Amino acid sequence: MNTTKNRVLLVDGMALLFRAFYATAMSGYFMVNSKGVPTNGVYGFVKHLFTAVNTYKPSHVVACWDMGSKTFRTELFDGYKANRGEPPVELIPQFDLVKDVAAALDIPNVGLAGYEADDCIGTLANLYKENSEVLILTGDQDILQLIEENVHVVLLKKGYGNYAMYKEDSFIEEKGITPKQMVDLKALMGDSSDNYPGVKGIGEKTALNLLKKYETIEGILDNLPALTKAQRAKIEQDLDMLHLSRKLAKIHCEVDVVCELDSAVYQINETRMNEKFKELEFKNLHSLIK
Repeated sequence: MNTTKNRVLLVDGMALLFRAFYATAMSGYFMVNSKGVPTNGVYGFVKHLFTAVNTYKPSHVVACWDMGSKTFRTELFDGYKANRGEPPVELIPQFDLVKDVAAALDIPNVGLAGYEADDCIGTLANLYKENSEVLILTGDQDILQLIEENVHVVLLKKGYGNYAMYKEDSFIEEKGITPKQMVDLKALMGDSSDNYPGVKGIGEKTALNLLKKYETIEGILDNLPALTKAQRAKIEQDLDMLHLSRKLAKIHCEVDVVCELDSAVYQINETRMNEKFKELEFKNLHSLIK
């Protein structure tokens, strides 16, 4: 097998499921089937998946998942993601259902209690990048920190089939920092969607300028006297939170998960897929398989 032909698509399953669910839930369209099960998120997940496969033609596909809301990050910081309410009742049955559908498409499901899907994605990307081109499909900008020579990120944009593809050079060109500096950027400015504050009063613009000049948090701390009085005061006041925010922002790439590439070859068993789609009363998805 010529390993250079491997193109592995790592799918951030939750990102696709949530995006698909909320796209139709806003109008109250949950696609409840005759068994009373809502399926709008799962249907949209499959649509996103097939559209991306048609666009990027991967040889292998793996789906990664969050396994519950308690992780090492919530243990580090009580407030982590504490701003998020309970999932809507129509979404809850779709968490297991979406994994069943992935399995019916012969796509391995990977997740580990105590970690987020991002951590599994980072670990697998490290595993595969030596012999494969790795594409990460997500809607979550946090994953941009994983970009390197053989690891690219495909960010979902509005609708289906609209993507922003980030490679190392295009990322640096757009952001002015390296992907690895994203961790320190988020540590400084915080993340409102994950609900950790970073350094109060330091926004993206200031954080970017500081990182362009001093490269890392250590570099900034070594040069505190050179900062403006206000910047220095803010950082000194929130030093503990700065270090904690960095731990929360950094994707953990040494999680105890493994997925042999051979088990992730993208090859749909149409009979198995059709049975699953029929059971869920999915229509019009077959046309997306090319």
